[in-house]
Amino acid sequence: MSNTLVIKGFGGERKLSGTVKVTGAKNAALKAIAATVLFRDTVTLTNIPEISDVLRMFDLLKDMSASVVNTKKGTYTVTIPTRGFATELTPGIAKRMRASVVLTGPVLARYGKVSFPHPGGCVIGARPLDLFVDGFEKMGAKVVMSDTGYVVEAKGGLKGAEFFLKNQSVTVTETFMMAAVLAKGTTTIKNAAMEPEIVDLAQFLNKCGAKISGAGSPTITIKGGKLLTGKGHPYKTMPDRIEAGSFLVLGALAARELHITNCNPVHLESPIETLRSAGVPIEVKKSEIIVRASSHLKAVDIKTHEYPGFPTDLQAPMTVFLTQAEGESKVFETIFEGRLNYTESLAAMGASITMMDPHRVLVRGKSELRGRKLTSPDLRAGLAFVIAAVVAKGESVIHNVDTTIDRGYEDIENRLRAIGVDIERAETVPEVTPSIA
Repeated sequence: MSNTLVIKGFGGERKLSGTVKVTGAKNAALKAIAATVLFRDTVTLTNIPEISDVLRMFDLLKDMSASVVNTKKGTYTVTIPTRGFATELTPGIAKRMRASVVLTGPVLARYGKVSFPHPGGCVIGARPLDLFVDGFEKMGAKVVMSDTGYVVEAKGGLKGAEFFLKNQSVTVTETFMMAAVLAKGTTTIKNAAMEPEIVDLAQFLNKCGAKISGAGSPTITIKGGKLLTGKGHPYKTMPDRIEAGSFLVLGALAARELHITNCNPVHLESPIETLRSAGVPIEVKKSEIIVRASSHLKAVDIKTHEYPGFPTDLQAPMTVFLTQAEGESKVFETIFEGRLNYTESLAAMGASITMMDPHRVLVRGKSELRGRKLTSPDLRAGLAFVIAAVVAKGESVIHNVDTTIDRGYEDIENRLRAIGVDIERAETVPEVTPSIA
């Protein structure tokens, strides 16, 4: 598949209309796939998004000897063998996706050993593994770190422990919640992340025999037990709130009337209220959001925060939105340093953005954006570039799509074309900046 998108912008006109259906959540699907290691029998996973991160996670399990069968679009069965399952996360795959680290909890809990490389993923700032190392040690494991990665052993199995997470982390919370399902005794995670994906995972595991309470609150308690059973308990991936929020921002800028279906608006209360305060008319139903672009948008400040605050993964699309709002807006990225570096490319399109420090930018609107050649730096900023290209005057070319945007958005060009975006996936054209041999 080509890694370049070509988009002809609307020059600020409101032309989009129709319905866009939200797919299953990337961040929920990846954790459910990892959780299959906790099961003694076959697990059926449904509403799985067809994105590269998910396919890599399946490849990782297959490389470790799991059976993965794609029975129909969006539906997979996973069976972990009773013997012969590898406890090493294949470096070539695991290094390419940070989410692979969640497999370490279930594998260690079931087999008493796991080894894994330093993980990869988007380059959006430091995301150290000290919380994982500290947690595994608290549960009785020995961790050996080398230049290539980590080897973790828990002879005699993991033991229940009490953690206070110094940073609320979704990945850490989910990794130890899964590890604790098979640990001996009770585990308590304090200052746990509260994202809906955590609640979704806990509900599924409980249906299958786990004993998890408090998911969605700052304190989660897990009573360790036996291997889970998937029989009669298919998992259905919850809707992707980040995808829904991205379509919401796009509609707020360029739609006559856009219906976003198969979503859960409750998961988007912060972005919805932020957009409403900027003057965007939004109608909310049980599983649908209807948005219309306003001719006059007002500046608003945003500050990212762990759920239920404004999601860091919607910060880049929202910054594009603010370039079209009248007045000065501040964007404060509290979670990842380095995540605002993409704003240089928006400035090259004509946006007035001043970097105040690595965590804050000042956006002055309204700016007329012009089409440019861009290289997508990461998953979320890449989709923000698509939104900017739709708003801009002229043609934009976005490179690096396969290693960024395709990781989290299924069939993005066809779904956008269906609501009126002039977008094509082109054969690779020369990069913006020639590479140096």
